[in-house]
Amino acid sequence: MVCEDLEVTLTRSSTDIPKGSGPRPGVGRTVAVLVLVAAAACVPLLGPSAALHGTGEAAAPGTAGIGLLRTVLFAALCVPLGELFVRRLARSVPGTPPALPRAWAPYAAVMGFVAALGLASVVSTGNLVPHSPADLDVGGLYATRDGKLALLEVNAFVVAGLCALSRRPGTQVWPLGALVVAEALRAHPTTEYDPLLGSALTLVHLTCASLWVGGLLYVLRTVRGRGSGAAGAALLGLYARVAAALLAALTATGVCSALRRMPAETISTQLTDTAYGRALLAKVILMVVVAGLALWARIRLRRAADPLTACTPARAEVVALAGVVALSGLLTALPVPIRW
Repeated sequence: MVCEDLEVTLTRSSTDIPKGSGPRPGVGRTVAVLVLVAAAACVPLLGPSAALHGTGEAAAPGTAGIGLLRTVLFAALCVPLGELFVRRLARSVPGTPPALPRAWAPYAAVMGFVAALGLASVVSTGNLVPHSPADLDVGGLYATRDGKLALLEVNAFVVAGLCALSRRPGTQVWPLGALVVAEALRAHPTTEYDPLLGSALTLVHLTCASLWVGGLLYVLRTVRGRGSGAAGAALLGLYARVAAALLAALTATGVCSALRRMPAETISTQLTDTAYGRALLAKVILMVVVAGLALWARIRLRRAADPLTACTPARAEVVALAGVVALSGLLTALPVPIRW
């Protein structure tokens, strides 16, 4: 009788506890994401002053803001391309459920549209920071190459967002492809030495980077949704094999692009004496860390009793890749080194 009363008491006390008083499972993850975003935003905002210190180079107007907008634009490009890439990979994995994690592509399109619109406003004022709407010359955008490319990027994000909300989200690939081409052409003006080669290198580099960063993020979201199933491990392994090829292409195009900007005989000096070189050196060091984390994840995937323990270094890899994206945005805003 006493035992029955005790059982009833415990049952009642456990049901009387308010549901909202315990820890909420998603709060910690949300806080971590917000901290990561804030830390990544500090790179383009605070990076120009640190990179330019002691170099004797002059920063262009609004370097920090432009670097932040470029970072947001690159991130908004990575997310939908990575989702399309992983969804295609998932079709070849046995046991893949029909319902994959909800796409973040519509939100990325909104962020990308805002960033592209901000960059277009800077281009409309002759690459000066506008202080009022009266400073903007929207019609002048149609008269210059940079203006047309800026408008193309704005419109491409609008179309990509509409495609993401449609019944055929795979059609996003076309406006996203136009975005990559526009960004590759923008990065290499016609006054540059052999601009077509530079644009081709940037095209491959940006495409591979977007597939790697956005793809890894979506793979981790997918695997977390499946628990510890064999299909999740198979998808992670398939992505790891493709990511190795993406890393090789990234390394090759990155080295070639760096040699075009800084000839081999001047690299040792420009990596430490120019703002662009310092930011590039920081990016290379962070990429070495990313490669090490990717290798660690691949070893765990092959040798661990539970292959999904590879998600731990993979999550750290995503954090490091966020820093790489931020440094890429910073690089686009810093003055290009002089070819000696």
